[in-house]
Amino acid sequence: MRLLLKFIGYLFGISVVLGLVVAAGLWIYLNDITKDLPDYTALKDYEPPVMTRVHAADGHLMYEFARERRLFIPIQAIPDRVKQAFLSAEDKNFYDHIGLDPWGIGRALITNLRNSGSGRRLVGASTITQQVAKNFLLTSEQKYERKIKEALLALRIEQAYTKDEILELYLNEIYLGVGAYGVGAASLILFDKSVHELELEEIAYLAAVPKGPSNYHPYRYRDRAIERRNWVIDRMVENGYASVQEGIEAKAKPLTVKLRPTGNLVRGSEYFSEAVRRQLASQYGEEKLYEDGLSVRTSLDPDMQLKARKALRDGLVNFDHQRGKWRGPISTIEISSDDWGAALDKVKTLNDVPEWTSAVVLSVSNQKAVVGLRPEKLANRKLSTERVRADLDLSDMKWARVDGRAPRNVQEVLTPGDVIYVQRMPTGKYVLRQVPEVSGALVAMDPHTGRVLALVGGFSFADSQFNRATQAWRQPGSVFKPFVYAAALDNGYTPSSVVLDAPVEIEQGPGLDTWKPQNYGGKFYGPSTLRTGIELSRNVMTVRLAQDMGMDLVAEYARSFGIDDNMMPVLSMSLGAGETTVMRMTAAYSMIANGGRRVKPTLIDRIQNRYGETIYQNDQLVCTDCSGEYWDHQAEPQLIDTRDQVLDPMTAYQVTSMMEGVVQRGTATSVKAVGRPVAGKTGTTNDERDAWFVGFTPELTVGVFVGFDTPRKMGRGATGGVVAAPIFTSFMEDALEDTPPLEFRVPNGLSLVSINRRTGLRANAGDPGTILESFKPGTSPPDSYSVIGFQDEIGIRQNLSPEAGEAVMTGTGGLY
Repeated sequence: MRLLLKFIGYLFGISVVLGLVVAAGLWIYLNDITKDLPDYTALKDYEPPVMTRVHAADGHLMYEFARERRLFIPIQAIPDRVKQAFLSAEDKNFYDHIGLDPWGIGRALITNLRNSGSGRRLVGASTITQQVAKNFLLTSEQKYERKIKEALLALRIEQAYTKDEILELYLNEIYLGVGAYGVGAASLILFDKSVHELELEEIAYLAAVPKGPSNYHPYRYRDRAIERRNWVIDRMVENGYASVQEGIEAKAKPLTVKLRPTGNLVRGSEYFSEAVRRQLASQYGEEKLYEDGLSVRTSLDPDMQLKARKALRDGLVNFDHQRGKWRGPISTIEISSDDWGAALDKVKTLNDVPEWTSAVVLSVSNQKAVVGLRPEKLANRKLSTERVRADLDLSDMKWARVDGRAPRNVQEVLTPGDVIYVQRMPTGKYVLRQVPEVSGALVAMDPHTGRVLALVGGFSFADSQFNRATQAWRQPGSVFKPFVYAAALDNGYTPSSVVLDAPVEIEQGPGLDTWKPQNYGGKFYGPSTLRTGIELSRNVMTVRLAQDMGMDLVAEYARSFGIDDNMMPVLSMSLGAGETTVMRMTAAYSMIANGGRRVKPTLIDRIQNRYGETIYQNDQLVCTDCSGEYWDHQAEPQLIDTRDQVLDPMTAYQVTSMMEGVVQRGTATSVKAVGRPVAGKTGTTNDERDAWFVGFTPELTVGVFVGFDTPRKMGRGATGGVVAAPIFTSFMEDALEDTPPLEFRVPNGLSLVSINRRTGLRANAGDPGTILESFKPGTSPPDSYSVIGFQDEIGIRQNLSPEAGEAVMTGTGGLY
C-alpha cells in the first residue's frame, strides 16, 4: 500500500513539474504573442469609412462616393429586431459571455481534428467580439496563432467596451455582399429601404449573409440563400424574438431583392456629378471624399437637367444629320447562330442615352432592314430570353449620306451583322441613329446667385467624360463683344454713339503681317450706332471701338468678369480671340443680367460632415440679426449683399437692352420663339470652328457651345445663330414653360429717349426707324453727328451734319 502511495506521489510530482513546465512555456508563448497584439483601445476613436452622399437641390440622391459603401448607424438607432436577428445567427449568448464561447470552441476543435488532412477549410466558433477583433485589428488568415490572438483581443475588448459598443462596431463594419458594408447600407442597396422599414424575412436574410456573402448571393445562389435565411428565422423563433406564426409567414415569402444601382441615381446628371466630385476632391482630398461620410446638397434641378440634356442632344443630332455622314456601325457580330442576343449584349454601348438602344442588323433589302433589339436585363441580372425585332425604313435614313449623297437603298448603309443604334419614336417606329461627331455643352445658371441649375458637358458621359462646360477652353468669338461695349458705356459712350464700319488696317508689330479685320460676309456698312454694332455683330466696329478706348481697359473688364484672367491687350482679343469656358462665360453674362453684381458659379449649396455639422455653406449674403432665438416683435432681419459691383447697374441695363435687339432684329431672331423678353449674343469664330449663344431672361442665364473637340471647320453657315441659338431656344421653351414672362427692370435714373436707330440722333416718337434708347443722367443723344474712326489726314475726329452722315451711309454703301 505504501509503495502504491509513493508511486502515486511520484506521478503527481512529475505531473506538477510537467504542468509547471507547460504553464511556463504557455506563459512565454502567450507573452511573446501579446507583444505584437494591436492596440485595441484605438477602437474608442474608430470612425469607419462612410460613403459621401450627394443630393440634388430637391433632396434626391444623385451619387454615392465610397471605397466601401457604408452608412454608420448608432446602436440606439438600429431596430431591436435587426440586433436580435444577428445575435440569433452569429452569437446568441453575446450578452452573457466574456468574449469567448467555450462550448463553441470545443465543437470547432473536434470538427477540425476530424477534417484534418482532408483539405477542408478550418472552421471556427467566433463570437461577435472575436469577429470585431478580427475585422478591425487582425487579418483573416486561417491559422491557430491568429485565432489565439483573436481570443486574447476579444477578452481585452470585453473589458474595455460595453456590449452595445461592441455590437455597434460589428453591425456597422460587417460585409454583407454586393458591395455593402454595415446594416444601414445593406438595407438600402439590397432592398431600397431604410433599416427601419425592413420586414422579418429581409432582416433574416441580412443576418444570414455574414456566414458567406458570396455563398448566399441573392441571384447566383438563390435557393441556398433562402435556406440560410429560413434557418435564421427558425433561430429567431427558437430564441423568442419572433412568434411561430410570424416565422411561418416569413419563410413562405420569396427572397425579393431590389438592388440599388451604382453610379448616377438622378438621370442625366453624370457630368454634374463628376464636376462635384472633382471639386470635393480638390477642396477636401480623396480620403475625406471617399471615407468621411460627407452629405452634399448641390444646386442641380433634376427636371431642368433632363431638359438641358435633351435640348443639347437634339441639337447635336440635328447638326450631324444636316452636315454629317454615315460613319458605319459601332461593331459587328456573328449572326449565323439562332441566338444573337447574347453576342449583342456583349457589345459596349452608351448606357446614359436611354432613348437609344443597340440593335444588330439581321437582314436588308432595298427599302428596309430588319434588326434585332438588345435583350433586356432581368431583375436577377440575367438576360431575357425574349428576342424583339423591328424594321428600319430607307425613308428615315436619308440623312446617312454615303460619299456625300443620300443613300438610294438600305444596302449602301447597313450590312447583316452590323451593330447600330436605333431610337423608338413616339409612334412606335424605330429609326437609325449614330453618335454625333460634333460635341458641345450647355450651362443653366441662376443669374442672381450663380447657382448652376443644369450642366451638360457633352453628348454622352459614357462616350466621353471630358466636360466641355468646365474643362474645354475655346474661343468665344462675338459672345465676348458685350463686354467691350460695356466698357465703352461705362466710360463715356452711349448706345447711340456712332462708329465707322469700314476697312481698317492694324499694325501688329515688327515681323507680323498687318491685320485687316473683316465682318462676317465680308461687307462693310458705314457709320452705325453701338446698338447696331452689337445687334448685327459688326467686327470692324468693335475693333475700332476697342482701339478708341484702349485694349488695356477691355482686358481689365475681361478679368473683372472672370472671362479671361490674363487677356493680352491686343485688338484681336476684342473679337473673342482669347479662350474661356462655357461656365465662365455664362457667369459673366449673369453679372449683366443681375444688374452688375459679381457672381461665382457654384455647384454646391451646403456640405455637412458625418455628424450633421455644416462645414460649408454657399451663402454670399450677410445677416447679422438672423440668430435670434425667438420673436419679440423685432423688425425682420436685413440681408446684406457683400458682393462686388463689377458693372454700373445702368450700364448693365443698357447692354441688356442692346442684346434684346440681337434677338428682336439681329443675328438671333430665331430666339424670339421663346416668347418672352430675352437678351443674348451669338458667337462664331474663324472658319466656323466654334458656335456660341449665351443669353438670359430676368430669372435664368444659359450658355450654349457647339464645336468639334479638336477644333476644325464645321462648315459655311454653321454660326452661333444657326447652330447654338436653336438649342438655347429649345431649352428655354421647356425650362420656363410654367413660369410667367418677366420684363427686364429699368434702373432708377435712366432716361428713355426716342432716337433714330441708324443715326443715333434724337427723333420724334413714332417716326420711322425710331427706337427708345436708354441714357444715363448727364448723357443724351448727340446734337451733331460724330463718327468714331472717321478722321481726316491729320487724324482728328470729324463732326458731320446728319445730312452728311446720311450721304455717307447710303451714297456708297459704306466707306472703303
